[in-house]
Amino acid sequence: MKEMIAEWSAHAPLIWVFGVIAIALMAIGKGADLLVEEAVALSRRLKISPVLIGATVVSLGTTLPEVAVSVASALDGYPGLALGNAVGSIICDTGLILGVVALSGKGMIDRRLINRQGFVQLGAAILLIVVSLPYSNIGSVFETGGRMPQIAGFVFLGLLGIYLWLSTRWAKGLDPLEEFDGEEKDGSAVWSLVKVIFGISIVILFSEVLIPSVESTAMRMGIPEEVIAGTLVAFGTSLPELVTAIAAIRKGHGGLAVGNAIGADILNALFVAGASATVTKGGLEASPKFFTTLFPAMILLLIVFRVGAAVGGDRLPRWTGVLLLGGYGLYVFASY
Repeated sequence: MKEMIAEWSAHAPLIWVFGVIAIALMAIGKGADLLVEEAVALSRRLKISPVLIGATVVSLGTTLPEVAVSVASALDGYPGLALGNAVGSIICDTGLILGVVALSGKGMIDRRLINRQGFVQLGAAILLIVVSLPYSNIGSVFETGGRMPQIAGFVFLGLLGIYLWLSTRWAKGLDPLEEFDGEEKDGSAVWSLVKVIFGISIVILFSEVLIPSVESTAMRMGIPEEVIAGTLVAFGTSLPELVTAIAAIRKGHGGLAVGNAIGADILNALFVAGASATVTKGGLEASPKFFTTLFPAMILLLIVFRVGAAVGGDRLPRWTGVLLLGGYGLYVFASY
């Protein structure tokens, strides 16, 4: 579908393309609103923290674009792009999305849950680097790069199953952290889950419409292709997490936004990179750029988030947001 929309956007009158972009943005906003409302309702009906719902159900849905793009890239013979999308999405989710949440002052934290999920988040990222190192010639890693082997992909998918199982165990005995306004709506947890899936589907579907439309418009307006690839494409697959976070902040459920970003980071490492590695015998190529720019940026941003979560009490401090957004900006600049 993306190719068809890109082809149409490249030749249709710009006024029509701008109209499609406006409609896609409105639909994404409505889908994100529905997603947040029903995710909060689901957490109430299951009597568990919205952070955990964000880190599992919501993040599984919003990470689907990254999975689709990375697996397709690996199958098409571009394993470096597959790994780059996974790592780049972690950087975007941590630097941009958690940065926005922290800067808003509404990133509420369940300390027990954030410590568990947060250490899994950091551990999965470190493990991704460890399995990509060229141990036969590790001294040349900055010149030749490395590779995530296919077997590591199967291990990562196994770890994903363990993480999801542990998440259900961690949910027991946790009370919702955030206060909810208004009376609880009628309905069952199953119906709320159906509407969560519907909201996720709207966000993903119209993101698939929005990104190629914006890319084609930018190219027609003379913006260089490398700038588009380095910004819009990398940003595009994280758009569902971003609009979900903004909708959650606007509705006063910052904890859900934090959980969604943390869960998306874990899934990008274990699910996106893992699934992509399993479909290619040669594994995923990690060029020298990963070890000079992408991996260091990923780890530094995750450490900033962990420090902010450790000292921030019941919410992420605003200075964490400044550092995360600043770090993300520096990463984009260094990538060029």
